[in-house]
Amino acid sequence: MCATVLVPVVVVAVTGIVRNPTSDADLVLPLVAVVAAVAVAAYASIRRIRRTATRTTPGTGAAAVVPLDELDRRAQRLLVLTDDCVRTSGEELAAAEALSGSEAVRPSAEALEFAAAELAHAFLVRQRLDDGEGRTRVLLEEILARCEAAGLRLDAAAAGFDQIRALERTAPQALEHTETRFRELRARVAEADGTLAGLRERYALTAYLPVAGHNEEAKDRLVLATACLNRTRQALDGGGTEDAVAALRAAEAAVDQAVLLLDGVTRHAADLSAAARELPAAATAAEADLAEARAEPDTGTARADLHGRISHGESVVAAVREEADGEGSGPTGERDAREHDPLDALRRIEQVATGLDRALHRVPDGSRALARLQRALLVARAAVRAASDHVTTHRGAVHCEARTRLAEAERRLHAAENTETPPVLAPADALADAREADALARRARQLAERDVRAHGTPYGEGLWTGGAVLGGILLDAPHRTAERPGHPGDGGPASYGGPGTRGRRDGGELFRPAPPQSPLPDETRAP
Repeated sequence: MCATVLVPVVVVAVTGIVRNPTSDADLVLPLVAVVAAVAVAAYASIRRIRRTATRTTPGTGAAAVVPLDELDRRAQRLLVLTDDCVRTSGEELAAAEALSGSEAVRPSAEALEFAAAELAHAFLVRQRLDDGEGRTRVLLEEILARCEAAGLRLDAAAAGFDQIRALERTAPQALEHTETRFRELRARVAEADGTLAGLRERYALTAYLPVAGHNEEAKDRLVLATACLNRTRQALDGGGTEDAVAALRAAEAAVDQAVLLLDGVTRHAADLSAAARELPAAATAAEADLAEARAEPDTGTARADLHGRISHGESVVAAVREEADGEGSGPTGERDAREHDPLDALRRIEQVATGLDRALHRVPDGSRALARLQRALLVARAAVRAASDHVTTHRGAVHCEARTRLAEAERRLHAAENTETPPVLAPADALADAREADALARRARQLAERDVRAHGTPYGEGLWTGGAVLGGILLDAPHRTAERPGHPGDGGPASYGGPGTRGRRDGGELFRPAPPQSPLPDETRAP
């Protein structure tokens, strides 16, 4: 391919010089060299994209096709890695913007926007692959190429970002800003405890389960932040700028995740309250819908299917009303045993309406469809946010499948919410997207929880606590040996950048547990 591109270009260039008698003949060789360099660079770029699918067998020069299962493993690993890079870069970019302003970080923000767009498309391709669409090898190659492009763009922007952040120079100001946020968070922990206690009193377990452990996990992140902030100040006082920057970056990430966890509790409580307020109108609309369906003329087999859906819908609506009416205290003063989950109740009512749509072969439209859409969006947003928070704060353990389902849920939710930018969906299509976003998000959450259970919680000595590792705040050591195996999380904090630069702030010994002390001989031991 290189020769095919190079020869005609060189011929044209040389011919042009020959035809121009005023040209200096000495320009021919430099021109040829420049054209050759451009052609070789283009060829190398194409080879780099394709090298994921083929490799050269040593000593033979023959290309061997990478097996599909190995290509799939590479694609999954790179998707997870790129997703981590994008999430971490977004978090540190926010910290830089808070101190330097949005205009200063614009180049870094544009690089992140590009990487996020490439990653989103890669996840969409992965979803297509999981759904059995397209040619497997072609789709895997595209995933690898897009993830590589995203990572390279972030790697290229990392040096410029560091110049803007300049933590080596601005560490005292960044430390003060992070300590202020930390103090505000400590005051919010008790508030989150109270909010969760209220949710447990008022709702069924399924209603508050998405945020049930958020307060304890936030406390874990704050413990990590405390240790890192103390180390930052000690390092600054002692002139250890490199250690101070590494510890400060870990503290920022820990505070960010604590904010996310505590915000999740507040937001989920608001979602449940909003759903509870919507329930009476939703139940009334469903009853009217069922009454209209009962009035439909008898059409044989179709009527039999409709009769079953009507019967099921009536039982669902009755159960929802009973659960809502039973909220609070029972006759003995204790919490009523009925299961009350407003978000799930709205979900079940929408399922009833969808079933009637199918039985009657109708397309939802008009004000009634718009009202259904708003309720479906409320449910979908709650599910997507809960899944996203869980993946973000446990990304050290969450694998590709959960992230792919979450990315597709976010895409479908965005499509359902879009009411201005073309193409704007019809109410029926938006409703379908909202329902699918909800289902995908709940599946993503289940898969992520499975991954976390399988991974375990690697609590240990030093700063590499379970939350630091599970949250992706601290990375594994980049270079491990038999003599120095390292521990999870002792490679320093994750930073803005791609796979090649995100671990550049290696804290050295800073995040490694202290070696165990040898016991003193009996005769020298203190009494």
